[in-house]
Amino acid sequence: MSKPPSLWRRLLGDKKTDSAPSGLARYRRERLLGQGSMGEVWLATDLETGAPVALKQLALQREFSPEDRADVRARFMREAAAAAHLRHPDILEIRATGEAGEDAWIVMEYVRGHDLSHYSRAGRLLPVPAAIRLGIRLARALGHAHAQGVVHRDIKPANVMYDRASDTLKVMDFGIARLADGSRTRTGLVLGTPSFMSPEQLAGLSVDGRSDLYSLGVLLYQLLTGQLPHQAESMARLMQAIAKQPPPDVRHFRPELPEALALVLALALEKHPDLRYRTGEQLAGDLQAVLDQGLPAGLDVDFDVAPHAPSPHEAPPTVDAFALTQRLDAKEAGQNPPTPPARPHKET
Repeated sequence: MSKPPSLWRRLLGDKKTDSAPSGLARYRRERLLGQGSMGEVWLATDLETGAPVALKQLALQREFSPEDRADVRARFMREAAAAAHLRHPDILEIRATGEAGEDAWIVMEYVRGHDLSHYSRAGRLLPVPAAIRLGIRLARALGHAHAQGVVHRDIKPANVMYDRASDTLKVMDFGIARLADGSRTRTGLVLGTPSFMSPEQLAGLSVDGRSDLYSLGVLLYQLLTGQLPHQAESMARLMQAIAKQPPPDVRHFRPELPEALALVLALALEKHPDLRYRTGEQLAGDLQAVLDQGLPAGLDVDFDVAPHAPSPHEAPPTVDAFALTQRLDAKEAGQNPPTPPARPHKET
């Protein structure tokens, strides 16, 4: 009995070989999902499995000078290889990477839903308990990556997918963010999202997982209020504010939020990394403590009106999280400091 033609012969019309396509040829692009400064993202079909995947093609030739391109491409392959070993339910799986000429590409699992920027503006805010639970999951996902030596460097709402119907959450673009760190095009500015960058990242210093946790603090602040903790009319003033000015207490925009939550965010947004949460699990634990303490009535519904809009002449209050942490540490050491406002337990 003659052997029927292989699936690859039927798909590719190749009468002479049974070998499956490899590399980028393995993926058939279906439709464009999005594009940005670093390239395009396509919905594609994996011709070997038939499964839908997300294919990101990185435009290295467009973004980098010829003398930098080989180094950037090699660095991307190293970063992506490390990220591909991450296995966590809330981290988008990297399935393949490769090079196409002087460019590079990455294949990831395809998930439906919106990125979190959809839920970070007035009129679309999630219920507070839902936003806090997302923060807990993201903190633990980042903690898993940091334990494997992988730092994201570009945590922001646009890099987190969420499908509310299925409660599917995925952190995207591990292994890609460092490309943006080194991309200098046209104006010579470092690409990225300054509003979500930690002070040390904006200063060009080396970063570790605590920088990602700062960015997560900004993300959660925006999910809860529809506002960023630092805003300015120019890039220079924004960078100065992130480096030196304490962020407004989150209750400046949502007075009904509990003090304990304001304290957690203030610690996550400390300027110096040594004063922040050291691990994602610590941050997740304090966010869980906020939920366990109970939230005021009315915060468990979608927030479909604009948050409190303070007067432009109203000085935004800030939270002295460092002073509170010092008093808590003294109390844990057996001393008798003045009783601080209620806050979740901070691990030491």
